[in-house]
Amino acid sequence: MKSILWTIVLVASLFVPAQSADNPTAAKIKRVLLITGRDVPAHNWRETTPVLRELLEETKQFEVIVSEEPLVLESSALGGYDAILLNYKNWQRPSISNKARENLLAFVKGGKGLVVYHFSVSAFEDWPEYRNLVGRIWTKGSGHGPRGPYKVKVVEKDHPITKGTTDFEADDELYAKLVGDASIKVLVEADSEWSKQTEPLVWTLNYGKGRVFSIMLGHDVKACRNPDFVRLLQHGMEWATQTDVK
Repeated sequence: MKSILWTIVLVASLFVPAQSADNPTAAKIKRVLLITGRDVPAHNWRETTPVLRELLEETKQFEVIVSEEPLVLESSALGGYDAILLNYKNWQRPSISNKARENLLAFVKGGKGLVVYHFSVSAFEDWPEYRNLVGRIWTKGSGHGPRGPYKVKVVEKDHPITKGTTDFEADDELYAKLVGDASIKVLVEADSEWSKQTEPLVWTLNYGKGRVFSIMLGHDVKACRNPDFVRLLQHGMEWATQTDVK
């Protein structure tokens, strides 16, 4: 009888998917769709995109798939991703289609993550709901002073995204006079000499069941290599995909 039972267990085990011995955490890896392919001339997306991908994948928590066509948002394949990362401004290009808009909103409302990087807050200016989705957007009245060093203040030190980050110095653009009415949680801010105001640089909000993380830092590769930017980006994606922040 015992031999029969062992035979049943052995045969059954052949049909149970097993984790790879070489990669025991493979099942935990989140899939991120990084949408890029266009931006204003001052932002070299061809240089920043591979760096963003590298910084996320080095955590061993994410697989990043890059698309240079934003109309990928029309695809039913979005269901296979855990988060979308935008490194995109539709500079001299029409906005995304209504179907793409509907799919993006449904993606986030349904419980997936959205990460809005740097000038992506200026994308899709003709889409009113984008302002509510990302929290704050760049408009004609927005701007920044010369790129240079400034003090960055962490205002929510106990949040999972800012874990391990204290006030630091950035050599970056400091976006100012962004607009929006959505209720956001500001995690990181800085005082702008250009606007004479304290401006949000990193914030979060919930949209439906989903999580949205916006980070205005990261003007170029040098700014993206700042260790504090790296930590915030990685923790922000972890938070957006609802994984444990380490």
